[in-house]
This record gives sequence, C-alpha cells and structure tokens, in this order.
Amino acid sequence: MNDSSSARPAVVLDVWCELQCPDCRSALDDLRALRARYGDRLELRLRHFPLEKHKHAFAAAQAAEEAAEQGQGWPYIEAVLGRVEELNRAGEPFLVEVARELGLDAEEFDTALIDGRHILIVDADQAEGKAIGVTGTPTYVIGGERLDGGKSQQGLRGRVEEIADRLLAEGV
Repeated sequence: MNDSSSARPAVVLDVWCELQCPDCRSALDDLRALRARYGDRLELRLRHFPLEKHKHAFAAAQAAEEAAEQGQGWPYIEAVLGRVEELNRAGEPFLVEVARELGLDAEEFDTALIDGRHILIVDADQAEGKAIGVTGTPTYVIGGERLDGGKSQQGLRGRVEEIADRLLAEGV
C-alpha cells in the first residue's frame, strides 16, 4: 500500500494509567471519543503507572500486558477499568476471571502473574513516567506536552484534540 496517508506517522498519545484508578475509568469515555475521532491517525499507547495506594494495580498492569500479548489489550483494559470496585475487592482472581470472560487463555494469565514475565515492562513504564514528572493517573503526553488528568479531566479531551489537530496539520 503506497497510499501517502497511510505512510504518514500517527500522532502518539501516551496515557499514563493504572487499572485500579477511578479517575482512569472516568477517562475511558474521552479515550473512546479520541479513538473514534482519529482512528489510526492517533496512536493511543497505554503506559503503566501503578500507584502504591492501590494494592492490585501492579498485578493489573502485568495482566494488561498479557492481554495485549494475546491480542486483546484495549478490550481487557476497558473491562477491568469498568469494574474497578470488583478489582478492589477480589484482586488477582478477578484479573484472571476477566481474561476468561473475554475468551483469553486464563491459565496463561495466571501463570504470567505468578512468573512475573511482564514486570520489566511495567517497571520501565513507571520509571519513564517518574522521569518526565508523572505523579498521578491519568496523565496524558502528546507532542511533548504533559496534561495531568488526575487533578481534573475538565477540558482535557479538547486540549488533546487541539494538539493532535495541530500535529496532524504539520504532518508530524
């Protein structure tokens, strides 16, 4: 496919998130709207930033990586975020149950959480987040600009759209 529009690189939106965070759940509608508006012109990348106050967040980040490896990253992320209270109550068994509900290999999830095969990815994301000043979730980074959604998400989608539109117009 030599179509010039597909050759243009997508604008990248990094979303520093954790799956036990109610604010991240609130951000889901914005993320869905952004995906619907931009399609493949916006590459939405979930970056892990588990917070210490949420005891299941680190396991949930590893589970999200396993879901991505099994080809269901975003559906899994949305399913877990949509049921934060269940994750709070049930912990890791809930993460495996969601995998089963989505038709993923739940035993492989269980094994991945035990053997820690995705820990390095989660640790690397968290270290990078700290290095660029992420302190809470969700935090968005687009075009070198950091937008903190942990304090308030008011107007953030509009700001992301402004930056994305500008970058797309510039052909960045």
